Amino acid sequence: MARPRTKKFEYGKGIYYFNIKKGYNNNITIKRTELKKAVDAYKNYLKTQPDNCEWLGKWDGKKFIEDNYDKLGI
Repeated sequence: MARPRTKKFEYGKGIYYFNIKKGYNNNITIKRTELKKAVDAYKNYLKTQPDNCEWLGKWDGKKFIEDNYDKLGI
């Protein structure tokens, strides 16, 4: 029997992503189209779950850019 895929979507070009860890081997990937909205949502998750948040950045089609949350300056 084949193992189920863990990622059931494709990343969209020009969209910001971050992960929330919800236990062992269980991540929720959240996306926002605008930087301000992405940062605001990420800040709210950092308040309640600072150890479970991971900023991924903006997907450019091949890799994540703007992946350093501290250097965004917002």
